[in-house]
Amino acid sequence: MSKLEWRKSLKEIYLPKSKTSKIKIPTFKYITIEGKGNPNNDLFKENVEALYSLAYAIKMLPKKDIVPEGYYEYTVFPLEGVWDLDKEGRKLDYINKEHLLYKLMIRQPDFVTEDLTYIILDQLKQKKKSPLLANVKLELITEGLCVQTMHIGSYDDEPRTFKLMEEFCLENNLERVQKTHKEIYISDARKTQPDKLKTVLRFQVEER
Repeated sequence: MSKLEWRKSLKEIYLPKSKTSKIKIPTFKYITIEGKGNPNNDLFKENVEALYSLAYAIKMLPKKDIVPEGYYEYTVFPLEGVWDLDKEGRKLDYINKEHLLYKLMIRQPDFVTEDLTYIILDQLKQKKKSPLLANVKLELITEGLCVQTMHIGSYDDEPRTFKLMEEFCLENNLERVQKTHKEIYISDARKTQPDKLKTVLRFQVEER
């Protein structure tokens, strides 16, 4: 199998156009970690680092002469996050970032098994001594029928795009299943101007 590069072969999922569309997302494997609070704080950054440390450790296994069964070359997938609000946050008529709940994730190739994941995690725990690694796990996640679009701009400007997505649903006999939504971070926020950030916005829907 040739190298799997998500930017080239999986554009429909990761690089949609800035026009809302309907898509069915199948079941994929992800390494995940959950957290709470403002994404601008250190805990969020440390959760992201914990996930990426495992993602790259798995990718680099052949460099250590460890080749899992079914291994193939691939580009590490982008960071994704499912966002919600806690009970207090839902009572407010504005978004208070301190009340945000999130599950961060990075998709994994098919050959990644639960046993392999936890073997690598144990090795990382000894090397990095990060307590957050204990919160990382491998999960199968199915999103199913969704509406998505590419948001261009700052994260704080996402409500504008969500409004357009809601209008698309009304026009196409679709109903949003729940208030949670997914974000896929195509741009590196550390190196990209806020008005040029590319973020896939997606939420689950059902046909009415």
